[in-house]
Amino acid sequence: METRLQLDCESIDWEQIPRILERVGMAYGSPDDHEKAFRNSSAVVFVYDGSAMVGFGRAISDGVKQAAIYDIAVLPDYQGEGLGRTIINNLLKKLSGCNILLYANPGKDVFYERFGFRRMRTGMALFADSDEARRKGFID
Repeated sequence: METRLQLDCESIDWEQIPRILERVGMAYGSPDDHEKAFRNSSAVVFVYDGSAMVGFGRAISDGVKQAAIYDIAVLPDYQGEGLGRTIINNLLKKLSGCNILLYANPGKDVFYERFGFRRMRTGMALFADSDEARRKGFID
C-alpha cells in the first residue's frame, strides 16, 4: 500500500465523499454539501492509496479555544492499517491548545479513547433530524 496525505481541498473528487461515508455506515449528503463543509473547515485530511481516495476527516475551529472533529472515515478494506490514527493525528496537530469535541458512531468510542478523548457528562445536541439521530443511537 502506497498511501499519501492531502491537507487541502484542491482537485478533490467530491463524488467520493458520500460514497465512502455510505460504505462505512455514516450519514452523507450531496457531493456539493460535502464540498462546502470541507472547504469551510479549518483543517482537512484526505488519504489516498495511489490515486484512490480511501479515507478523510475534517475539523472546524475558532483557532483559539474550541474545535470539533467530523467525518472521520476510512474504507473498510483499509481499516486497521493506521490510517484513522494518521487522520486524527494530523487534525490534532492543527487544533493544538483547543478543547476538541467529536461525534463517534456508537461502538467506535474505544478508537478515540486512544487519543485521550473521553465521554462528556454535559454534552447536549439539537439534531436537524432527531428521529434519525435516535434511530442511529446518538440520543435516547
